[in-house]
Amino acid sequence: MFSQKQYMSNQAFPLPGSDEEKKLFRQLQQSFTVQYQNIFSDRLAKKTIVIIPSLTLDQEILLKLRGHIYYEERLLCLLMLLQMPQTNIIYISSLPIDPVIVDYYIHLLPDHLADDARKRLHLLSCYDTSVRSLTEKILDRPRLMHRIKELIHDTSATHMTCFNVTGFERSLAVRLGIPVYGCDPDLLHFGTKSGCRSLFKQCGIHIPPGYEHLKTEDDLYRALSLLKRENPQLKKAVIKLEDGFSGDGNAVYTYPEIFDDEDDIEKHIRVSFHALLKVIATDSNALQFIKKFEKMGGIVEAFIEGNHKTSPSVQCRINPLGECEIISTHDQLLGGEDEQVFLGAHFPANEEYCNEIALIAKRVADALCEQGALGRFSLDFISVKEENEWKHYALEINLRKGGTTHPFLLLQLLTDGMYHADTGAFITAGGDRKFYFASDNVESNALKGLTPLDLMEIVQDRALLYDSVKQEGIMFHLMGALSEYGKLGILCIGNTKERAGEFFEKMVKVLNEECTV
Repeated sequence: MFSQKQYMSNQAFPLPGSDEEKKLFRQLQQSFTVQYQNIFSDRLAKKTIVIIPSLTLDQEILLKLRGHIYYEERLLCLLMLLQMPQTNIIYISSLPIDPVIVDYYIHLLPDHLADDARKRLHLLSCYDTSVRSLTEKILDRPRLMHRIKELIHDTSATHMTCFNVTGFERSLAVRLGIPVYGCDPDLLHFGTKSGCRSLFKQCGIHIPPGYEHLKTEDDLYRALSLLKRENPQLKKAVIKLEDGFSGDGNAVYTYPEIFDDEDDIEKHIRVSFHALLKVIATDSNALQFIKKFEKMGGIVEAFIEGNHKTSPSVQCRINPLGECEIISTHDQLLGGEDEQVFLGAHFPANEEYCNEIALIAKRVADALCEQGALGRFSLDFISVKEENEWKHYALEINLRKGGTTHPFLLLQLLTDGMYHADTGAFITAGGDRKFYFASDNVESNALKGLTPLDLMEIVQDRALLYDSVKQEGIMFHLMGALSEYGKLGILCIGNTKERAGEFFEKMVKVLNEECTV
């Protein structure tokens, strides 16, 4: 009987994170340039895409994200790449994906391609519900890696795409012998909260007042004190963990009414800190947050106030040829008492400023390109309208895919359209303009127990499925999270922003009607 290790024993792999592994990874990434030049623009070229939808993020923070394991389903939008008749897809997940969900995406393809597409789609699973990242699970399964390698017929025409790229994804790429369309983990410091602020400063971009590279609780007290001295009218400050995401790595501190001498500001903060700190992540308190902060580090910055305030974002892409492109803009919908939690997004962003934030993002993209960054990333802003002019504060860089990635990819792949950064409009191949609203957080206890099959029956009975002829309607993701968590993702595409919103309201209303006893 063969041992686990014998399945991958045909090659001795370097130690994870070693200089040798990094060298091999860089060589693979360099080979990707040739692959990109030769086959990416050719829809008929034979190619293989290995999709690793792993949320390789801090496990403690990830646990706060309800149904996080089903977020691996968000990259199922990439099954639309099976429209290319010689493209093979290998999709790995922690748990097997319900066949109803797979059928749902396959049926979005042109009818004449559906049967053949199934033959070119290879679904593999780790059968592992643990909180460890999917990539770690794959690395622990030599037989699974062997199966993946057997499905790759030509490594020179194969690449890996991931939610984010860390040292684990680098190790997996080296073991599979294929490049990654993503950023080298050695550049991940640019995606930390401190790294973002430092890069924004280098680019001359406006950011909230604040301090970065903080390590200890005392650092927090000093930074909060200095911030208040410099901005006496400041009411709140946001504390962010270096590698937090979706707002769950944030906390908001509300300054007490300080009447004593300015020299006592830090004393007041020390006394009131734990009582006045509101941690965004559920099931977490000030003591736990500080413990995490001292482990990870982070920043403090002013909470931006404003009567007219929005939270736009810009998606960018750097290709292997070093070309930077603005691929979308969004207005994010943030929730929670202090609007720190990502709930959804309107596409495209407000016409009044979408071009402005795109130009700012292009400066950052060019700077990252000079550092060797690759792949998709996004920039988040807070924008405030003052005296009929918008002022934009750059907040962070997400060197990964995110909550606005999969809805845009699905729209793009379904309509063969593109976003025009100069006009702020998305135009389909047929010349129509499109808008959407997308959310990962349609959640209700009433939805618990609902299966993907139940959902499909509901939308078919109510005629709410996406219309591929009109290129309008409602799409779904995170369907695997429905039964246990009562959680669902919805993408509503319309010919106007208002129509997209109407689709969303209609779908929520239907779910309430169908699931309320």
